[in-house]
Amino acid sequence: MKDVLKKGETMKIEKIDFNGYRIGIPIPFPMKYVYCYLFKQDDHFVLIDVGYNNKQGKAAWEEVFQEQNIQPSQIKTIYLTHFHPDHAGLAGWMHQLTGAPVYMHEIDARMMEHVWGNESKQARNIKEMVFEHGTPEVLAEEIQKQMELLINHIRPIPTISIIGEQVKFADREWEVIHTPGHSTGHICFFQEAEKVLISGDHILDKITPNISVWPGASQVPLHDYINSLQKLKDLQAKRAFPAHGMPIDQVNDRINQLINHHETRLSVMAEMAQNRTAYEVAEEIFAHKELTPHQWRFAIAETIAHLDYLSIENRVKKVIGLPIKYEKLC
Repeated sequence: MKDVLKKGETMKIEKIDFNGYRIGIPIPFPMKYVYCYLFKQDDHFVLIDVGYNNKQGKAAWEEVFQEQNIQPSQIKTIYLTHFHPDHAGLAGWMHQLTGAPVYMHEIDARMMEHVWGNESKQARNIKEMVFEHGTPEVLAEEIQKQMELLINHIRPIPTISIIGEQVKFADREWEVIHTPGHSTGHICFFQEAEKVLISGDHILDKITPNISVWPGASQVPLHDYINSLQKLKDLQAKRAFPAHGMPIDQVNDRINQLINHHETRLSVMAEMAQNRTAYEVAEEIFAHKELTPHQWRFAIAETIAHLDYLSIENRVKKVIGLPIKYEKLC
């Protein structure tokens, strides 16, 4: 399957291992689709991730139910790998439609409310963060406005239940593995006997997951991510089903590629840290791209994560001021 939307196309669906379904729900981002997973368990279904809250996402699910002759009430459990809007945006809608409880890691359950709740100040906090790191005020304000618009694509937020250490679907026990990095409460599902991993955004085919610093979340996300990759490497998974891109058959090879990517990016940024801000470094790193405010938000926050990693490892010095700057250490 290619992640390219064709005229009139609203979703993708294919049968996968354990008589499950891999369902591509369209999203308005470059990845084109988020892949959600539907598995039979006894006389009902378990759903992993739900997609982005817009008309196209809802229409895609309605098409899935009709094509597969599934009644929404047959979905009895919803698991979310993490709280980002392309994975959790339709959680409230799907909960209302199916009546199924929604489960996720306790950290991201808190982040759902922190970032998307009625009292959220996250958009303003992100504006202040990127401004402190040298982002021009006009762009910082555009980033805030774009973040505020995203709230419309995740509400209503359902009541969230906290997931346990093991769950059952497809007539198998699955280990719930906490894999912080892309989000602080990100989880994967691992089936030990068949060595199969449902990896969410933790391990992706071709693209590298965004690893960023965000207000209210872990301030060492790149350390978290690399540690999580090492933990998954020890599992010796034979196949991974990610949320974007194709299934991965050489899982540990892909993990090594991801670690190597970040090691290379860290080396490049260490050389760029010549009394410069994170925004200035991001400008150079992403000079080949024309970024929207949405993409700038990720680019700057990811650059901060890498520079802070270097600071913790004593490879650069973080100079606190307005703006914050980084300087390479000899």
